[in-house]
Amino acid sequence: MWIVGLGLVIGLIVGATIGHDLWIIGAAAGALVGWALNSKPSPGRLTEKLAALSSEVKDLGRRLAVLETQFSASTPPSTTPSAPASSEPTWEPEAATPLPVPERVPEALTATRIPPREAPASEPRPPVEPAYLPPEPAAGPDPVMKWLLGGNTVVRVGVVILFFGVAFLLKYAYEHTHVPIEVRLVGVALGAFVLLVLGWRLRDKRPGYALSLQGAGIAVLYLTIFAAFRLYALLPPLPAFVLLVAVAAFSAALAVLQNSLALAVIGASGGFLAPVLASTGRGSHVMLFSYYLVLNLGIFAIAWRKAWRVLNLVGFGFTFVIGTLWGVTSYRPEFFASTEPFLAAFFLLYVAIPILYAQRESFALRHYIDGTLVFGVPLVAFGLQTGLVRQFEYGAAWSAFVLGAFYLTLASALWRRAGENLRLLTESFLALGVGFGTLAIPLAFDGRITSAAWALEGAAIVWVSARQARVLGLAFGLALQFAAGIAFLFDVEKGYGPTPVLNSFCLGCVFVALGGLFCSAYLERRRGDSAQSWEPGIAALLLAWGALWWAGGGLHEIHRHLGPDLRTHAALIYLASSAAVFSLLSKSLDWQIARWPAYTIAPIAALVLTQEIDRGSHPFTSWGWLAWPLAWIEHLWVLRRHEQQDQALLEWLHAIGLWLLTVVACWEFAWQIDHAVEGKRVWPLIAWAVVPALILALLTAGPARRTWPVSKHEKSYLLYGAVPLAAFLAAWTIYANFTSNGDPAPLPYLPLLNPLDIAQALVFVVLAHWLMTLRSLGYLELIGPTPTPLYALFGGATFIWANGVLLRTLHHWAGVPFELDAMLRSVLVQAAFSLFWSILALAIMVFATRRALRGLWITGAALMGVVVIKLFLVELSHVGTVERIVSFIGVGIFLLVIGYFSPVPPRLRMEDPK
Repeated sequence: MWIVGLGLVIGLIVGATIGHDLWIIGAAAGALVGWALNSKPSPGRLTEKLAALSSEVKDLGRRLAVLETQFSASTPPSTTPSAPASSEPTWEPEAATPLPVPERVPEALTATRIPPREAPASEPRPPVEPAYLPPEPAAGPDPVMKWLLGGNTVVRVGVVILFFGVAFLLKYAYEHTHVPIEVRLVGVALGAFVLLVLGWRLRDKRPGYALSLQGAGIAVLYLTIFAAFRLYALLPPLPAFVLLVAVAAFSAALAVLQNSLALAVIGASGGFLAPVLASTGRGSHVMLFSYYLVLNLGIFAIAWRKAWRVLNLVGFGFTFVIGTLWGVTSYRPEFFASTEPFLAAFFLLYVAIPILYAQRESFALRHYIDGTLVFGVPLVAFGLQTGLVRQFEYGAAWSAFVLGAFYLTLASALWRRAGENLRLLTESFLALGVGFGTLAIPLAFDGRITSAAWALEGAAIVWVSARQARVLGLAFGLALQFAAGIAFLFDVEKGYGPTPVLNSFCLGCVFVALGGLFCSAYLERRRGDSAQSWEPGIAALLLAWGALWWAGGGLHEIHRHLGPDLRTHAALIYLASSAAVFSLLSKSLDWQIARWPAYTIAPIAALVLTQEIDRGSHPFTSWGWLAWPLAWIEHLWVLRRHEQQDQALLEWLHAIGLWLLTVVACWEFAWQIDHAVEGKRVWPLIAWAVVPALILALLTAGPARRTWPVSKHEKSYLLYGAVPLAAFLAAWTIYANFTSNGDPAPLPYLPLLNPLDIAQALVFVVLAHWLMTLRSLGYLELIGPTPTPLYALFGGATFIWANGVLLRTLHHWAGVPFELDAMLRSVLVQAAFSLFWSILALAIMVFATRRALRGLWITGAALMGVVVIKLFLVELSHVGTVERIVSFIGVGIFLLVIGYFSPVPPRLRMEDPK
């Protein structure tokens, strides 16, 4: 076939060289010579054909042998006359007549195996080979690529080049030559007829070559008629369109008669390109769209008889791409009345074409919906319609409403007529109707919603493409989701509607979010062979995408319509409730990955808490009394629903929730106490100890440990959650005793019976009970076999508290200022320290001796040494002789008394008293 193409190209070049009018004749002559040279088969091709025929004959012989064996096995046997009594009867086969060889083996016999009749066990049976099953035909390549890259590639490329050459020739002739244009057009038309006649004559002998010539002839006829009508005004409008209709009908008839999709595509493409290639930039859009309407009617007529999807897509692409380019460059509002009918006609044609396609392909049960046309047509048409009605108030809203009503009516009519046969197509139209009907609401407020429409259309495309296992459509729908969001962000600076929620910005965010969430849920729930390996990752990405758009739209409305004091808690209510809804959807829809946004209640609450700390108010102000309890309840509700999933993560979420509850409760309780006692410092301070201590006591109590959530998550609450609380109480002990004078006004100060010391005692009791609970549960073994660091910390905190009690008592009863410098300079304070530490050291050493605790005894002895050194240094600082003598005598007597009562240090192991 390459010889034919080479002849066509050489003839084209030679003809163009000899004369401008002889190029088409040279091309036809070159093609004929190439065909003549190629008509004689080569020896190599004869050998290939002979081998193929030999293989077919052997295949038929094998299948015939199988059939004869099966028929012989199923024939009833006959017996011979009786033999002597001593011999057993034997089976003798009848004389078999040879079976006639059929000219054509029945297809049913080749596809199934006839079971043979059971024979006696003693008789050997010849082996029966299984019947030959013809292989299923494999799916062929794309028709257009098969036509272009098939066996006649050179010729077909030459046809395409020929078409463009004719177009440029007509344009050149119009601009540079003086030969009568009628003569040139007639010559071109005659060349087209020669190609058509030659292609028709060769349709049986050389079908591929013939179809290429016919396609070229049709395209040249389109170009010639349009040039005579539009460029040169040689034809009146009515005869020109009659001829165009005739050519369109003629090309459609040729394509249908020869069952040639390639011919139909060539004819349609040539017709659509004719006005573009021959255009001079001047002319009427009415004529252009009328011409395209005729071409699309031809495609519709072919679609009535043939399910040629590629042809439908070619017509759709040319019509709306060229229409969009004209609209962008040349449309003006005064053209609305002459443009809107064409847009409506094109829209109706390409809504009807996929219905015809589905009716012809529905028997295949799969891929009978052309998702590109079903969803692409309304998407493109609505975008063009929005541009046409831009000058009308609520024009886009009414357009969306009419479009939604049209699709709902079409879905209803299609369901009544086709029922289950076209169920998927009906559901697609129903989804479009609902989508456009919903879209009409925000469009009534302002016109910034096209990107939201893309999101909804993309979700519908993903749904249909996934059901039909169309990877390209699936990828397009997913890309449309992200494109919709990006396009929406480009218009974010435009004005917003005054109505809360029901404005274009909020509803646009909602539509983008719903589109992404729908795609995520559908892809995540897909199962089977048609699911792609990358779908789970895309589903997770779309979940995050949709959740962010949902959160962003709601937070934007809260920021616009609520005051600064209400925004924080309103955001907490909105986000926590949205997370709870995700948890509900994850269970009800079997949407497993939707549980991850539900886990974000605790992190969101932590962010809100940091904002409140920065603002300086208390948690329960401005709806906080509703927001925080609701967030805590929803947090526990989500964790309870997903208790069997992600257990390691949930353990820490329980602990984080406990920390947040403690901080909020402490803060609110401190603020309430401070507000009640008019700002006395000690009262709000004790709230930061009482609330954590009460929570810790509640967690270690028996009823709480037997109740959910502590019963199921004991480690989360008693270890992960309680350790930070205990550390906080230890830090509070140090802070309170170093910074607070314990003034309980309006109450009088009493040592150990004031609010600060009572709270401190409660802290020590609760911590001791918590440590014993941990020891009984075996959690202290995580620190070591002997938890000496915990005992040391506990003892140190007790020592600090005891000294704080002493200092606060001296401050309130002796009038010593509660300041560091004043305390260090006070002789009373230093003497009190010496006496108190000595008594405390003696008590520790006695207790350690009785319990054989050598480490504790060493601690008491060290404290006693500190007392001695302190007394010596302090007394030496006094300059008076009498005071110095009294001090030394007092120190000596004190040490003698201590030595008398002080026990000996215990050994590492106590001896037996016996």
